[in-house]
Amino acid sequence: MSAQAAFRGKVEARGVVAGYDTAHHVLRGVSLVAQPGRVTVVLGPNGAGKSTVLRVLSGLLPPAQGTVLLDGEDITAVPPHHRLRLGIAFLPQGRSVFPELTVHENLELGGWIFGADRARLRRALDATYGRYPQLAAWRQKLAGSLSGGQQRLVEIARLLVADPRVLLVDEPGAGLAPGIATQVYEELAALCREGRTVLLVDQNVQAALALANYVYTLESGRNQLSGTPADFDVASLVRGWLRVPAGPGGAP
Repeated sequence: MSAQAAFRGKVEARGVVAGYDTAHHVLRGVSLVAQPGRVTVVLGPNGAGKSTVLRVLSGLLPPAQGTVLLDGEDITAVPPHHRLRLGIAFLPQGRSVFPELTVHENLELGGWIFGADRARLRRALDATYGRYPQLAAWRQKLAGSLSGGQQRLVEIARLLVADPRVLLVDEPGAGLAPGIATQVYEELAALCREGRTVLLVDQNVQAALALANYVYTLESGRNQLSGTPADFDVASLVRGWLRVPAGPGGAP
């Protein structure tokens, strides 16, 4: 990542109202800020609107109301492919490799923003292989033949070919063995230490809190709580989302 990009990438949602049809809004006035060099985590029960926040910030879902800003500039109307050029990259939940393409071909797709500049693409791919040397051994393998954890690594590497300053990440450990999921979280922490902005949506509350610098919780499409990880108690959070009353002494 360039020195210039390392200190930029503040992403904001202000009063965002959004949904997938005009009759039902999933988000009902959500506001949040993700800062460079920090992991910001969004937590909440199923249906709270967590993934919808990422879709709005990535440009895949235009908001009905509200504003999206990047470093203070309004990008609400900027389409998703232009947001990638601005440095905003989105890693969706679930597998997103192209299974019938090789690992190398998948990585090449991550550099589509370079257009016909093959020299720039080659430099970006070399940097990616330098960062993840294990990919070099898989470069001619079909991506669909890899394990779930290996595919996730390819997805992260493909995202980084364009050297984004903002990473929007949805459920990075979903479907992975615990040890592999831990490696994915460690890589997200390393990317954050480089100065990138990481905005993470996760159902794994404990893992997310361990990684987070700042946390927002959503419920029914609205902001609920916010603060540092030290401000949150996992048992209380989950109990509240499940509507489980506390027992004697606060025990669930």
